[in-house]
Parts: sequence; C-alpha cells; structure tokens
Amino acid sequence: MSKVGFWRKSLVVVLVVLSLGFAIVAGAAEPEYKWRFGQTSVRASQGESYKLFCELISKYSDGRIQVEFFPDNQLGTLDEIFHAVQDGEVEICGVAPYVNLVPGGMFNWMPWTVETWEECKMAFKRPDGCLYAPMEKAMNEVGMHILFTVSQGSYGVGNNTRPIKTPEDFKNLKMRVSSSLGCVRGLQNMAEGTGMTVETVPWGELYNALSRGVVDGCWSMWPSLVEERHYEVIKYYTSLDWCWDANQVVINKDLWEELPDDLKAAIEKAALEAEAHQYAIQERMAEEFQAFLKDQKNFEIYYPTDEERAAFREKANVLSIWNELCKPWLDKHYPGQNMTEKILAELEANRKLVLSEKAAK
Repeated sequence: MSKVGFWRKSLVVVLVVLSLGFAIVAGAAEPEYKWRFGQTSVRASQGESYKLFCELISKYSDGRIQVEFFPDNQLGTLDEIFHAVQDGEVEICGVAPYVNLVPGGMFNWMPWTVETWEECKMAFKRPDGCLYAPMEKAMNEVGMHILFTVSQGSYGVGNNTRPIKTPEDFKNLKMRVSSSLGCVRGLQNMAEGTGMTVETVPWGELYNALSRGVVDGCWSMWPSLVEERHYEVIKYYTSLDWCWDANQVVINKDLWEELPDDLKAAIEKAALEAEAHQYAIQERMAEEFQAFLKDQKNFEIYYPTDEERAAFREKANVLSIWNELCKPWLDKHYPGQNMTEKILAELEANRKLVLSEKAAK
C-alpha cells in the first residue's frame, strides 16, 4: 500500500471514530425530559438541597431527566410560579401553600401541632404521615403532587417593646402576620384581651416595617433572624416553638402520572435524599444561629419553661382553630372518617413518643 493510501485509510478510520464519539456524547447530553424548577427567594441553605435534588434526579434517571434550577423569582412571583406549574409551563416548584393558592393548605401552619424536628419528620413522612396525607390530597386538588417537604424549624415571637414571657405581654403590640390563617388565629387567641392588633405585611417588606416602627413585632425563625437580619430590627425574641415552618416541593400532577415507574422511582429516591439533606442542614444551623444570636449585644432571647409554654398553648385554643379551618375541608374530602380527631390524636401520640424517647436517653 502506498503512503498516500495508508494515510487516506487512517484518516477515514479517525473520522469514523470521531463521528461515533460525537454521536455518543450528543446522545448522552440530550435528555428525554428537560424541566425547570422555579422558586421564589431562596436562602443559601435551602438552595444547596434544591440543587442537590436536581443533580440527583439526573444521576438516578441515568441522564434521562435534566432539571434546571431557577431561584430568586427568576420565573416570577410565588403566585406566578405556582400557576405556571398548574398549567404545565413549569414542571416543579417550591411552594408555600397559602389557602388562596391551595384551599387545603392550612395544615402546614396550624399552631401547636409540631414542636420538634422529630415530630416534623413523622408528621410529614411519605406516604402516610398524618400531615403529609391531607397535604397531598390538597395539592392533588390543585393539580400537583408533593415530592418532599422543606422545613426551617420552629417559630418564635419577637418585638421591640418587651420580652414576651406570658400571654399578657402581647399588650397593645401591633404584630405582623401573613396569609397562614392557622398562625394568625393562634396568635390572636394567645393575645386575646391584651389589645394586640395585627397587620398584614409581605415577608419581603418585614425588615423595613420593623425598622420604621410600622409594626412592633412578628413571628420569626432562627434562619430568618440571622439570614434575613431580623435580629437587627428586633430587640426581644421568645423561643416559643408554637408553630412550625413547612413548605413543599411539588411537580405538575399530570406530568407525574404520565411518567414511567422507573423514572418515578428515580425522582422519589432523589427527593428522599434531598429532604434528609435539608433536615440535617437546618437542624445544624438552628444551633449555629442561636449561638450567633446570643453574642449580639442588642438582641435578647428568652427560652420559656414548660409551664410557661403550656399557658400559651392553652390560651391558643387549638381545637377551635382546627374546627374552624380544617374540619370543614377534612369532612368534605374524608366523609365519615373523623379525620380531625384522628390527625390530632396522631400528632399527640407523636409528641408523647418523642418526649418518652428523650427522657430515656
């Protein structure tokens, strides 16, 4: 064979190999599904778990699903992103299920239902946790399926007037509230007869409202006190643990139901790991945030005794709030099953189990 023939043949072989290589790479880079995950404002600690979730979906689906994360209102406001997932224009989002969006979404923020991380994990455990089950039905009702729950822990109450050690300390305060009606009712009941008033202020405007004296106080959490700098505009904070933060990451229900079982299993595996990842971060950071806040000169934390917390809980009149907000929805969606009583009984059983395990250590 001549040198020209040899090089010509070699060039053909090289071109064939390169073509096959490009084809393989191109094929591997082109997923069957390209989705978007929309989210409003995201704290750094949350963002870590959301990004991990997207990466794990790609990993466990062998690259068949690619999810791109769009934080910080890049795809719109909470309402806009929510409706985009409903319509199928966006596939996944993180949602705070206010009742104007999810009529049955009140279960996330009912006062005095979850008080510890252990109780939270039990109540929102898939598929049959006592709060997960009604939340999934509520999400199904608006065209969504829950992938996992995201929690940032307990709520306390803060203000710029005085430490809140008893319900009477709410006297004449103007407190900021949101659209989470269970929390609103609980706060109003705990402060009944004190002259406390409430003012609806968007979460994003709360810092300025506190700094300008538009409101005297609010409910908040350890992450918000530090990462959103509420400690700069609040003097006194009571670690009351009277309400628990919970949001859900959801997917369009029709899309979910159309997926083959192996891809559902891949997403569920990713969701379990991302949820556990987020719980671990938030539990650790709650301790770190408290240590940071204790070092702040103009910020005072009060930790109530069990007896003091019991006084707030009794005055909150939790059963009346459940009967007002939850029972009508539960009776409609679970006719004849006494779901209000069953859920409250399971929540109480969870609490007793956690307390007994804590005492045994």
